[in-house]
Amino acid sequence: MDTINDFIASALPYTEWPMFLLLIGGGLFLVFYSKLMPYRFFGHAIAITAGKYDNKDSKGDVSSFQALSAAVAATVGLGNISGVAIAIHDGGPGVVFWIWMTALIGMCIKFYSCSLAIMYRGTDSDGNLQGGPMYYITKGLGEKARPLAIFFAVCGLFGFLGVFTANQFTETFMSVVKPSSTLFEMSEENWKWTIGIVLAVITSLVIFGGLKNIAKVASAIVPFMVAVYLIAVIVVMALNSEQILPALKMIITEAWNFKSLATGGFWGLVIIGVRRAMFSNEAGLGSAPMYHGQSKNDEPIREGLVAMLGPFIDTILVCTFTAIVIILSGAYLEDSSGIVMTLSAFEKTLFGWGDVLLMVIVTAFALSTLFTYSYYGVKSLSFLTNAKIGKFYNWYFVIMIVFAAVASLELVKNLIDLSYALMVIPNMIAVLLLAPKVNVELKKYILKYKDGRS
Repeated sequence: MDTINDFIASALPYTEWPMFLLLIGGGLFLVFYSKLMPYRFFGHAIAITAGKYDNKDSKGDVSSFQALSAAVAATVGLGNISGVAIAIHDGGPGVVFWIWMTALIGMCIKFYSCSLAIMYRGTDSDGNLQGGPMYYITKGLGEKARPLAIFFAVCGLFGFLGVFTANQFTETFMSVVKPSSTLFEMSEENWKWTIGIVLAVITSLVIFGGLKNIAKVASAIVPFMVAVYLIAVIVVMALNSEQILPALKMIITEAWNFKSLATGGFWGLVIIGVRRAMFSNEAGLGSAPMYHGQSKNDEPIREGLVAMLGPFIDTILVCTFTAIVIILSGAYLEDSSGIVMTLSAFEKTLFGWGDVLLMVIVTAFALSTLFTYSYYGVKSLSFLTNAKIGKFYNWYFVIMIVFAAVASLELVKNLIDLSYALMVIPNMIAVLLLAPKVNVELKKYILKYKDGRS
């Protein structure tokens, strides 16, 4: 494992700059190229998500709300709770500012990519409707671009494993329950194996039921648990209201820390923010279009507007609240990272039992994330082979859950960062090249909306 981790860590710097340029540079281009239109239709996006424009006769398997819930289930979770803590540990409070900036740009990227997911839907070997980067690459750019789609799908076989979620859930359980000292006499290592196996079994009960089963469970769990988490955070902030503004001030002032030697200087700080924001909301990664491409929606722009809400919910809201709790509690000064830092913050600020509440929330988030990630992997393998073979990804997925439970955080983090950085490259190339076609559809939709025909 040390050898694998060293190899992954050594490869990561070579993928960061292409990822950074495509994600931030390409994202900024899309923001100006769209003339800020997606942001101006924010209220309309909420109305679409609420079901006001649903059409039962449209092609697809799930509603726009279910697609958003499933996509958010993969992002609102441990990426926001422990991912933010990792970012603050690696780069200090100022890194949160760059997470915000990446999320705002990510909203526009999601708009374009998920609009494309509806514009260029295809079918798998079983004739089922499919959407996502592999399809808008091959159908939008043509067969000559198939190598890009294949590269994306191969990276997805690793990037869509639930290793980070399984690893951080195990750390949560071990930190809060401390099973080796309070329950049956078992070593810490054996407890980790046990947790991994239990997680794998529970995940199996849902993911082998397919997309509709995953979407149904995600849309039931996610809104409720996000609400519980936000209420808990708001209570903490209300009890420590005098420290909120200093925490926000620290985030903004530290964002411009040009002497941050620990993170490789100012640009190291920015890259950590971009990397963790991408892990938080997956904008530019190409995963969300896989779900949104399955929506019962024949209007590409409408689906793009719904998808745009994802980065706002999971990064602008959830990540910010998590960061404020970590900073005002003083947990960021401790020598801890990941979920352990967030658990410490909640324990300190919620009467000593906040870590237990967070464990319950993390359990729900972890399961919903595992359910949704498995589907992304199935689609990647199905594209590379066929729909029947693609289903075998679920077996590989549950085995890797057990592996992740006993793996080190460093190995898991490096594996995900490398896979994500590689997946951004083909996806963002396709999104940027196909952006003019989205703009044509956007102009048509705006005219219909103003005429009351949308």
